[in-house]
Amino acid sequence: MKTKIMLNRDEIKYFAMFTMLLNHIAHVFLASGTPLCLVLEDIGYFTAPVMCFFLVEGYQHTRSKANYGRRLFLFAVLSQVPYYLAFHFGNLNMFFTLFCCFLILVVLERVESLLLQKILCILLLLVTVFSDWAVIAPLLTILLARNWGDKRRMWASYVGIALFFTVLNLQSYMMQSQIAGQAAGLTAGAVCGALCSGIGILAAGAAVLVFYNGERAKRGQTFSKWFFYLFYPGHLVILYLIKMVYIT
Repeated sequence: MKTKIMLNRDEIKYFAMFTMLLNHIAHVFLASGTPLCLVLEDIGYFTAPVMCFFLVEGYQHTRSKANYGRRLFLFAVLSQVPYYLAFHFGNLNMFFTLFCCFLILVVLERVESLLLQKILCILLLLVTVFSDWAVIAPLLTILLARNWGDKRRMWASYVGIALFFTVLNLQSYMMQSQIAGQAAGLTAGAVCGALCSGIGILAAGAAVLVFYNGERAKRGQTFSKWFFYLFYPGHLVILYLIKMVYIT
């Protein structure tokens, strides 16, 4: 008999941390646009869609939503300097995006007026324009929250976001090609690269909708909980230090 592989929440999250690490290694150490850099970037697109899923799930099951929100905001603040040091980006880090997604969930739960709900969600979505995984993460969060419990609709949410992300990346690749004066020659490559960028999102959907058993690890729950928070700023500091010591 064949046994279906099932993963608990912590196992999926650990894998998501690993794929994020690969993505960040590419951004910190590799030249943009090189084949290896693009592959590692695409692998890293697995992480954010997974975290959006567990954010929605965690919001529903947390003992204190207020403490949950405070933790996200605290680590958003703590991670900003490491994020800037590692990438030299002027935008905000992923924890700020997740905090905005958390606020969207609060709005969906507590604001009764549908019109006010839409206005507040749009405003929070626009705030993420200045942070990592802008627009994509809050859109996926809204779709997952609306369709929670209906796996067919949740799958449709991941597919829709993957297509949207693919279109955005295609436009970006095409723009880069035009700037380089090679639009005609790189069109096929741009299409291929854009399609690959959506695979990470679909893989994330498969991980949480097909292979997730709905449980936490039986051991080390407290360690894992804080590891997932601390890993983000911690690994950014380490990558920055490695670059300073061995590269520059």
